[in-house]
This record gives sequence, C-alpha cells and structure tokens, in this order.
Amino acid sequence: MLDPSLALIRNIGIIAHIDAGKTTLSERFLYYSGKTHRIGDIDSGTTVMDYLDEERTRGITIVSAAASFPWRRHGRTHLLHLIDTPGHIDFTAEVERSLRVIDGAVVIFSGVEGVEAQSEKVWRQADRHHLPKIAFVNKLDRMGASFERVVAEIKSKFSSIRTVAMQLPVGSESAFNGVVDLVEMRLLKFGGEDGAEVSASEIPAELSAQARAARDELVATVADRSDELAELYLDGKEVPNELLAAAIRRQVVANELCPVFAGAARRNIGAQAVLDAVVDYLPSPVDVPGFDGVNPKGEPVKGNIDDEAFCGLVFKLVASGSADLVYLRVYSGILKTDLAVVNSRTKERLKVKHILRLFAKNVEAIDTAGPGDIVGLLGLKDTTTGDTLHAINRPIALEGVAFPEPVISIAIEPKSAKEKDKLAETLELLCREDPTLRLKKHESTGQSLLSGMGELHLEVNCHRLKNEFHVDARYGAPQVVFRETIKVGGDYTGIFDKVLGDKQFHAEVEFSLAPAPRLKEGIAVKEAVKGKGNLPNAWIAAAVEALDNGLRTGGNWGYPLIYIAATVTAIRGSAEKTVESSVAAAVMEGLRQAIQANTELLEPLARLEILAPEASIGEITGYLQARRAVIHSIDNLPDVRRLVCEVPLAEMFGFSKALPKLSGGRASFSMIPFGYQPISPADLERLNHRA
Repeated sequence: MLDPSLALIRNIGIIAHIDAGKTTLSERFLYYSGKTHRIGDIDSGTTVMDYLDEERTRGITIVSAAASFPWRRHGRTHLLHLIDTPGHIDFTAEVERSLRVIDGAVVIFSGVEGVEAQSEKVWRQADRHHLPKIAFVNKLDRMGASFERVVAEIKSKFSSIRTVAMQLPVGSESAFNGVVDLVEMRLLKFGGEDGAEVSASEIPAELSAQARAARDELVATVADRSDELAELYLDGKEVPNELLAAAIRRQVVANELCPVFAGAARRNIGAQAVLDAVVDYLPSPVDVPGFDGVNPKGEPVKGNIDDEAFCGLVFKLVASGSADLVYLRVYSGILKTDLAVVNSRTKERLKVKHILRLFAKNVEAIDTAGPGDIVGLLGLKDTTTGDTLHAINRPIALEGVAFPEPVISIAIEPKSAKEKDKLAETLELLCREDPTLRLKKHESTGQSLLSGMGELHLEVNCHRLKNEFHVDARYGAPQVVFRETIKVGGDYTGIFDKVLGDKQFHAEVEFSLAPAPRLKEGIAVKEAVKGKGNLPNAWIAAAVEALDNGLRTGGNWGYPLIYIAATVTAIRGSAEKTVESSVAAAVMEGLRQAIQANTELLEPLARLEILAPEASIGEITGYLQARRAVIHSIDNLPDVRRLVCEVPLAEMFGFSKALPKLSGGRASFSMIPFGYQPISPADLERLNHRA
C-alpha cells in the first residue's frame, strides 16, 4: 500500500528564459513558507538559491539548486522539493538534469517580453519529459506589460496543449496591485511590507463583468474535457468551485491543460497563489507511480512507486576533492543510512553513509528517504550523473540524463610547471561535475582543450579555476567545435575474414547511409535485416551497436559525425566462423570505406533573438548581415523591436560586448543552438585566419 503522505509531496522545477524572475520567485517561496526569515535579493547578493560567488557577481543562475520546504494548504502540510534552474542556454544541462527527476514544472514568462527564445526551449524540454506545467506571467508591474497579450502568445506558440487564464490582474503596469481568482471568484491582495499578508475579498463592481466573462472562458475550456462540467455548463447551471478545481487538476496531471497565473514577484504579488496552485494542480509522486528501466540482460522492466525494493536515480553531482555530493531522486523503496545498494553501471556495492535534506548549499542530515524524495548522498565512490542505485535483490537501470554536445572549445595550459598537476586535477573535477564540459588533448600541440556550451559557460568555469580553486592558467581564443557529415549516401558492405590461431573468423554486413539534415538525434541507426529469424539476435545487436559507435567516432577531419541515418540491411556468416566481434569488425571495415573522402565540414548555428529600440535596429541588422546572419523576423513589441535570426556561432564571439555599443546599452539578446550547416572553404579560411 502507498503511504498516504506521498500525496502531500510535490517535486517541481522552475524554468524560464533568462531574467524572467525564476530566482526572485523561488526566494519568495522560501520566505512565505517560513524556510527563510528574509527575502533573498539578487541585486544585493543575498539569495539562497543563487549561492555561488559567480552567480551573485553576475546576477544570474548558473547551477540548479534544490530546496525542500513546507507549504500549508487545505489544513495539511505539504512537502515541496523545489529545483531552481538557470535561464541561460549555456547552462542547459542544469535544466535537463532537473527536468529528468521532477513531476511538474512552473514556467515563468515576462509580462513585457512574453514568450522568448529560451522560454520555447525549456517548454519543449519539459514536453520531452511529458511534464505537466503551470505558467506564471511575471513582471506585470513593468511598463508595457500585458497579461492578455502574453496568454495569447502562450496559446499561439504552444498550441498542442490548451492554455487558460486562472486569474485576472487588477490594475496595469505601475498600478498593478492584485489578482482576481477565477476559481474562487474573489479578489486577492498581497499586503504588508513583504507581501506576506494575503487578503481575500469580494470582487469590486467595476471588475465584475470582466471577471464573470473570464470565469466563463475558464469553465468552457475545462468543460471541453469533462462531461460532468459540460452538462452543467450547457444547462446554464453554476459550476461548483470544488468540481471545477478537481477537473482542472485531472487535466493538468494528464498534461492536457496549462493554467496561467499573474503576478509581480519582485513586488511580492502572486507568489502565494502560485504555491497554492502547485499543491492544487501539479502531480504528487502518487499521480505518476510507474517508471521504466532495463534489467541486466537489457530487457525492459517496469518499476512502481509502491515496490518495496529501493531504486533511485543520481541526477546531479557536486564534485569535491574529498567526498562528492550526489543528488538523488528516490523512485521506490526506503533508503536508510548503512543500507547496501548497487550502482547499475559499475555493478559495485556501496554503503549509504549520509543522507541529506537539501537546502541550496546547506544540508541537514536525515536517517531515511522514501519514494518521491529528492535528497543528497555523501561518500559514494565512482558514482556520477545518470547512475541508477538499486537494491541488491532488484537490479534495474533507469534511463539516464541526456546532455547536448559542446559547441565551443578553448586551449588551456598552466602558467607554471608546478601548476600542471593541480590544473589537470581541477579540470577533471569540473568535468565530473558538469557533463557538458569535455576535456581532451590537442593532437599536434599537446595542449588541453576544454569544450563547453558557449562563451559564458567556459568563462564561468575559467573564473572558477582561478577564484575557487586558485589555479593560474593561460587560455587560447574560443573556437567553435565543428562536425562532419557524409556528402552522399549509399549502400556498403563490410567484410571481416581473418585466421586467428587455429580458427577462421568470417562475417559480412551490408548497411546503408543517408544524409539527414537537421536530424534531431544527430545519428539514427536502425536494423531492417531480411531473414533475421535465421540469425542470432546477438549478431544483429552487435552490428547495430558497432555502426552507431563507429559513426560517433569521427570523420576525415577528426570531428564527430552528425546528420546521418543508417540502416543495417543484411548479415552473413556461418555459425562456426562468426562471433559478435567478427560482425562488429565487418561493420567498422565497411564504415571506413564509406566515410573515406566522403564527408564535409559543418559549423554550428545559433538562433539569435534581440530586443532593441527601433532607433538601433537598423545598425544591429547591418552588423549581423555582415556576419552571415539570416534575418527571419522583426516584430513590434511595446517600446521595442524583437529581431530573430539564424547566425553561425563562430561569428558571435564578442557579440555581448558589441551589442551595447550598437544600441546605447538598451538592447538584450539570447541565443540557443540551432543545428549545423556546411561551411565553405573561404569562410573556413577566414575563421582560421581570424583565430
């Protein structure tokens, strides 16, 4: 039987575009719940969730921070596990690892800028994990803010889910001072110096008609998927508040509806109502009880929250020279101190020595953790992001955490010989902590090459080397990480025929390769082997695995391959002369022939979004077009223009310093990865000359 208290747990993440107000809202959550005794402020560097020196200096979130706190609702105390994520695309790994383990998301939009580039990115990331969402339109006290416009934009951009306003803002821009709750049909005001005094009163007469119309729209939207509500609505009867709220919850949990709330977090308006909505509408672990994994044989198995055997996923690691801190989501069973568990990747038995309740950089020791809990563990050797920990008698490996490939690299070397070992150790530690950082040696120079997701990503980690780990190093200019793809597709045959000792090994594998521009997964390998019923499954698996691995090792220039669809079509061999290694070797021989002199170089692209005054948009456009940008749109927003374009990432080095000069310091921008495109020899030569 499930523990009834599981229904009182909420695992949520806050996701949004940079500067939409994620940390500002998170700090209000902590304060109003009683977890903190003052509201953390980004400008004064007193935030709890942004605790790194780099975060407080820059005023942005760099690493996801977890905090557990209580929230009282309907006479019961709920336990909320909150993860505040970065908004900058360079730190998308922090968003991805967080989305993997939460049950629901709060998506924040700026009431002025609306749905921005990174807003779309994180929404799509949440969709990949099938996460129910509620939306919060923030900054409604700013000039040019419009709740109605942003709700309409959310509906337009994310049409696969029904979106509906749950509140009406009272007043606009600087006069914004409260919200109308359309479920309870009451006016909410947030008084006191810190907004902690929430008062509910009747809706003023001048807002009554508008509120009734908005309530009707809410009921009609929810009734579209509820027969019970539809019958009442069509008969012109009043829908009870409890019935409406229950129907909203069912549809949100089923990912059919996204309710939208209004507020201004910095002005302390609306945060408590969002916390109520988290409890009322987002799922508890009981609502998503099943989870998928594989057993040691690679066969699919289904786990359930009420399984007695322990199972948990490591989704984050804070590296240390002494004992790493790993963040774990418990999916089933009870985790206790001194419990022996198994790491499914290493097959090693580990003893759990310390279980910690997380509160940003602070921790509190606890003795047990159950299903739905998010906790920290200390002292587990050789345990990293994506590892499954499971009970000794119930082996299972959960799906790990997928991370994007790095797109920018820099050369790095110690300033002195005595710093060499310390630099190597620290770089290894940083890469262990952040899976989107990669380290390798340059073949010709022997220098260390550190690759990451962008200029800011690498800059932050270089600052950490100096300020946090006290390692002095020299750095080269940033360079983009190229990719390769095949120029033409075709059918290929690989043959392995060799005598080893007194045995002859023979295998033939036929496969096809085809260019697949903008293929989301980069490399897609499948099998379509005819007559496979007469072949051992191990042969087919070996061929598919070898082809997939081979395509990821690199092309003629040594860069990783991308945008290739591959199919294994035939395997031939005799039982006494063929083993899996022979099949794999045949694939690699065929692949060598297929790739030889048949690849072209690709450069990474970015989708760039700029908000700028109309007076400077022409100069910005000219700057971008000189750097091979393709302008897609220039839209009108209140007081600003929004320019969207596609531009080679190599042309964007230094853009963050150039934009203030082009716009008089009045423009902002964001970039997200946008795939790869072929680069001409002339452009490649120009980039190399510039470097």
